[in-house]
Amino acid sequence: MDAAFTAEQDEIRRTLRDLLTKHGGPGEVRAAVRTAEGHDPALWHRLAQELGLPGLAIAEEYGGAGCTATELALACEETGRALLPSPLLATAVLAAPLITALGTPEQRAELLPRIADGTLTAALAVPGGSMAAALGLTADNRAATWAGGGRAGGIQARPDGDGDGGGGWRLYGEADRVLDGHSAGLLLVTAHAGGYPRSRTLLFLVSAEAEGLARTRLTSMDETRPLARIELRDAAARLLGADDGTDVCGALADTGSRAAAVLAAEAVGAAAGALERTVAYVTEREQFGRAIGSFQAVKHRLADLYVRVEAARSAAYYAAWDPAAGPLALAQALEAARIVAGEAVQLHGGIGFTWEHEAHLYVKRAAADELLFGPVHRLRDHAAGRAGLFGAVTADGPVHGVAV
Repeated sequence: MDAAFTAEQDEIRRTLRDLLTKHGGPGEVRAAVRTAEGHDPALWHRLAQELGLPGLAIAEEYGGAGCTATELALACEETGRALLPSPLLATAVLAAPLITALGTPEQRAELLPRIADGTLTAALAVPGGSMAAALGLTADNRAATWAGGGRAGGIQARPDGDGDGGGGWRLYGEADRVLDGHSAGLLLVTAHAGGYPRSRTLLFLVSAEAEGLARTRLTSMDETRPLARIELRDAAARLLGADDGTDVCGALADTGSRAAAVLAAEAVGAAAGALERTVAYVTEREQFGRAIGSFQAVKHRLADLYVRVEAARSAAYYAAWDPAAGPLALAQALEAARIVAGEAVQLHGGIGFTWEHEAHLYVKRAAADELLFGPVHRLRDHAAGRAGLFGAVTADGPVHGVAV
């Protein structure tokens, strides 16, 4: 593995950082989250048209840049540093790979160019609000618990009319905590088809204007991560791909591993941003006639935070090269973000506790990300179980390779 970045990768990072420094400060972030979209549409248009951000990892034949997950991770590290509210994660990291993996040639040709140029945003809706379980990050997503059952619960799908679904489908159910679900132009909805005897999980495309669709923006801990409730009442939908035995759960798990690497990089960016602001503050704030950053106790705390951030960054970069390491890298990055954000509040003193200060934005981002994609201990537990590090003890003795 060559850990050095190319000149193009460094340019992506530099250009995006310069743009967000000018247009993605705390004031702009607060203004963006209060819009109907939950982000700044003008800035999103610039990111799409000038930098090609949503199309970084989309193939060139569909209008994308044809880059790898590494470039997308570097870009998300910078958006994380600025706590930028944008549809990038929901659209480019979660939805686009699923369309690429499962979509028919016609569906890919129809949707991916519009995602790449920023004119179409998308969101992944899973029942129960268990995004981490659906993506196979904290549990085996082939189990039916995260998606409801074939008999009841979850989101149910039936063919439109008396056909086999070739002419369309109808969905019934609801999904909570859908990232950017209130504003996305397209929803990718996981649903059960076939009833109880032949229940199978499929992915469906639901237009924002679909009949029978209701969307409600939820009040969330982190306003930079807009969440929505999606209600489907006999809503019209199209099947993503073909109902030919395609392994939808496998595609979700593959997408989850790659998304975890990008999410880890974004969390590292947030942790680094909080640490940089804290270092700048302690070098200016004086007490007893000297900067508080000159006190040994403060230096030691900052040094510990720096080590955590750099270790998490190394793990995230490695996961971008090897997606199998994504869940563990995400666990390390989420933990680093939580600890650094908490220490940032403490080291800012009284001002760090005020609502007007940006320190609380980092705390909320760290907490909300762990609720949405964690928690950390479950990420590590599932990764350890898949690696066979633990065994279950039975009356007959230990059963190796089974997680407990």
